Amino acid sequence: MISFPSRAIRIEQHGGPEQLRLVNVMVGDPGPGEIRIRHRAVGLNFIDVYQRSGLYPLPLPLQLGVEAAGVVEAVGAGVTHLKAGDRAAYASQSPGSYCDLRVVSARCVCRLPDAISFETGAAMMLKGLTAHYLLKRTQPQGGLQAGDFVLFHAAAGGVGLIACQWARAMGLQLIGTAGSAAKCALAKEQGAAFVINYANEDFLARVKEITGGKGVKVVYDSVGKDTWGRSLDCLAPFGLMVSFGNSSGPVAPFSLSTLAAKGSLYVTRPTLFSHTATREGTQAMADDLFEVVTRGQVTIRIDQRYPLAEVQQAHRDLEARRTTGCSILTL
Repeated sequence: MISFPSRAIRIEQHGGPEQLRLVNVMVGDPGPGEIRIRHRAVGLNFIDVYQRSGLYPLPLPLQLGVEAAGVVEAVGAGVTHLKAGDRAAYASQSPGSYCDLRVVSARCVCRLPDAISFETGAAMMLKGLTAHYLLKRTQPQGGLQAGDFVLFHAAAGGVGLIACQWARAMGLQLIGTAGSAAKCALAKEQGAAFVINYANEDFLARVKEITGGKGVKVVYDSVGKDTWGRSLDCLAPFGLMVSFGNSSGPVAPFSLSTLAAKGSLYVTRPTLFSHTATREGTQAMADDLFEVVTRGQVTIRIDQRYPLAEVQQAHRDLEARRTTGCSILTL
């Protein structure tokens, strides 16, 4: 079997950014249902930090990264929706995208429209598909209609800025929180109807003020521990709490009776990969994402670019919340 050389980023043990090591590996041919893809750009996401630190433990040694775009080099048996030479992008449940070349399940890989660059493709798949399943598939009782208020934490992040724009296209009144005046201004520019700087404002009091005391129909929260309790208090009766990340730490155990006391609330902890479990489902979501991007309703902001060898600094910046929009590794 012929093998091809590739650089890759691996960790031998869980820990801080210093665990990230650049290594040389060999990549073989794809098996049934797989493709081999040569990356042109790689996406950075907070799930990479969770997997590196051990918050989401995976077997070691571990090659990190779940998102990238590039050119298909070879396809395995049974793969019919892709061929060698296709431009493609993906968000994969199986990590391994921090590299030049890899073999990956074809199920998660979609052809990338010519109108979308490799860098944009690498930056948009996990975050854009996440925004899609949140706003389109993770809705409160009765759904969401134009004019409804929703609260979105970390609105200046990669998922947040896409959600701000997509919510505006849906006619929603998105209230975005962020940790600085500059980040709030960015979220407002990208479509948030209202912004709250949680560094110096009480977001609960502001949400009540903005909604006339009624609260919001849904809270989308990737922050976790630091925002959980007050986020529940932001909800209107029968509202939905969507916890889809924990950048400040995991949510502590809580009593279900709290949900009753606060107005018969609903809580869910969804993941993207439940929604992309089939190729057909993944393609349908990607088609929606590609459409809003090519129409210009959603613009993918890439505010940070790091060479693959500088991945440690990229992780430090992610954890310190020094980033806005999307970040990518360049090859």
